[in-house]
Amino acid sequence: MKLGIVGLPNVGKSTLFNAITQAGAEVANYPFCTIEPNVGIVPVPDARIDWLSQLYATKKRTPAVIEFVDIAGLVAGASRGEGLGNKFLSHIRSVDAIVHVVRAFDDDDIIHTLGGADPKRDIEIINLELILADLESAQRRADKSRKAAKSGDKKETLAAELFERIAERLGEEKPVRGLEMTDEEREIARQAEFLSAKPVIYCANLDENTFSAGYEKSEYYKTIAYIAAAEGAEVLPICAKTELEIAELPEDERGLFLEELGITESGLDRLVKSSYSLLGLISFLTAGADECRAWTIVRGTRAPQAAGKIHSDFERGFIRAEIVAFSDLHSCGTQASAKEKGLVRSEGKEYVMQDGDVTLFRFNV
Repeated sequence: MKLGIVGLPNVGKSTLFNAITQAGAEVANYPFCTIEPNVGIVPVPDARIDWLSQLYATKKRTPAVIEFVDIAGLVAGASRGEGLGNKFLSHIRSVDAIVHVVRAFDDDDIIHTLGGADPKRDIEIINLELILADLESAQRRADKSRKAAKSGDKKETLAAELFERIAERLGEEKPVRGLEMTDEEREIARQAEFLSAKPVIYCANLDENTFSAGYEKSEYYKTIAYIAAAEGAEVLPICAKTELEIAELPEDERGLFLEELGITESGLDRLVKSSYSLLGLISFLTAGADECRAWTIVRGTRAPQAAGKIHSDFERGFIRAEIVAFSDLHSCGTQASAKEKGLVRSEGKEYVMQDGDVTLFRFNV
């Protein structure tokens, strides 16, 4: 999973990136500090892997990972190449989802390129630039497919009609996401890699006082939450500055600091959950003395295809999957106890994997 952290200059993107990756990305109080994107790969926090590793005294634990990309700040006119627009748009095209950081606080000491915080305006600027870039692409693709359809190619006819619908929607300044499509149309649109089709998490970056006092009362937060709800997007309240302070603490002190702040989960934990929910992802687990590992799959994946995530031979020669739900294994304490209670199941090719399935695949090639 690859998430692109985007936003206007100086809204807290690199501070958030540093907090969640501890990668030391440069942070500075001037526009375009981030020119080439910083990239950080972080493990997905998963207490289930920790518990399984202790149970099996495993030699190696491998959590799922997320790649975060800190992309340069955007400005109005990026779709025409203003600022670092062309680089911004090319970098965002490669990510699975967008973490759109929106400044939700006032601070005279931190420069805002447009003079002050205004979440609605800031969101509209970035969304419009993505829409304008997509509009040009949709029109170009519609023309190309229309010409190709003259030969009688039904797929090109469908593509031309779809790209015309998309161009019409974009012309109304509405993103591609939210447009109703058939499965076949969705696949055509996916290959076109429209920027405004990517799912979004709006990250409301609040100051320390507002976050701790109750972000729900913030008018800035309410504005961001309203926009997110209207788009069917996720919204995540966060204080990037506080998250960075947490990240810089020794690991054994972080829990106490969170407790003092009245926070049950770090921003990274909440961002991971939002990302998985947004992209429809789950994790199944494999466990043993050699390795305990989390594998990320799309919700709805069947057992043979999940096995293929481990190795193509597992899918090709799939026989069955021996599965116990993590919650059952945890309550029983051991695999043997779970088996005695009939909680270890043998599942076939039609089984749809569930989050937290502790799985052993049987195969033969």
